[in-house]
Order: sequence, then structure tokens, then C-alpha cells
Amino acid sequence: MRTYEKYLASAAMLLPSAPILAEEVELPVPFLEWSFYILLLFGLAVAIGIFIRRGKNGKSEQLIGLLESTERKIHAVAPDVSVTECVQRMNELRIGAMLVMEDDKLVGIFTERDALTKVLGAGLEPSFTKVAAVMTHNPTCVTPSTPLDEARTIITRQRIRHLPVVQDGKVLGMVSSGDLTHWLVRDQSMEIRDLVDTASR
Repeated sequence: MRTYEKYLASAAMLLPSAPILAEEVELPVPFLEWSFYILLLFGLAVAIGIFIRRGKNGKSEQLIGLLESTERKIHAVAPDVSVTECVQRMNELRIGAMLVMEDDKLVGIFTERDALTKVLGAGLEPSFTKVAAVMTHNPTCVTPSTPLDEARTIITRQRIRHLPVVQDGKVLGMVSSGDLTHWLVRDQSMEIRDLVDTASR
């Protein structure tokens, strides 16, 4: 018998055992169905847990929670300050907006966009231009009890990046779009981590 014929005969002897091996590896259908239901129930439990946690921690869903999470100083300039001086202070503080206050009362806000469009874009001389002449008057404000979702909606719809937080005429601070995004990611990460820790106990 030739060599290749011996190989064919050996292969033929192995073929009948293949279905047996396949049957041994296959998982029963009920097991697969139960796995699907278990996974579905776990996802439902996670969703319910997030919903309940948000309900219990309503305070964290308001701006007051964001303001209390870090020590925030109020950075402001007077209306008669020059644009050059204001921008220099903004650069030193590494912020994109400066509150404009007079006698502890908010009268406006000066932002990087104002510097570009109202000063440089208009050909004005920054050293001789007062902030009061180019600031945004009556800026949109929120209160400490404003929900984070509402604050994000305001920023998105009005295409602004900074929101002064005011209560009873007193300025408490200012939050930016970056602050809100960071808080959202941090809050969701904490929720997921807490739920995973609880499930693993």
C-alpha cells in the first residue's frame, strides 16, 4: 500500500470520532438561556441602582455640590480696568473669563471671546479700552440649587462657557463647561464603581 493511501485510511478511522467530540463540547440550550437571563437581570439591577442612588443624592445633582467640592475664589475686576490689565490677570490665573463687579454687585463678565471679537476684531487698543465697554452685560446666571443637567443645557443652547452662580444678589462663584463635564464624568464613575463594589461583596 502506498504512503498516501495509508494516510487516507488513517484519516477515515478518525472521522467517526469527530461528531462525538463536537457533541461533548456543545453546551445545553437551557444553560445558554439562563446565562442570557442572568446577564439581563444584572444590567437591570445596575440601572435601578443608579436611579436609586441619584434619588438619594439629589444634592450632588445641583451646582451646590460642585461648588462645595473645591475651594473656589471669586476672581473679579472693576468696570474701569483696562482690557490689557484684565487679560494679564486672566493669564496669571489661567482662567477663560473674569467677573466684572462694582460694589460687590455683578455687572458683567469678560471672556476670551470678548477679547477676540469685541477688542481685537474691532481694532480697539486694549490698553485704552475699559472692560465696561466690551464686557457682556447682564450675563446668564444660575443659583446653587440649579440642577447640573439644567446648567449643561444652558451652556449648550446659549453657546457660552461660563456661568456665574448667584444667590440673593450675592456672587458665590463661577462654573465653566469644563467643570460641569468633569463633575459629570466623576459622578458617573463613582456610581459605577460603587455598584461594582456592592455586586462583588
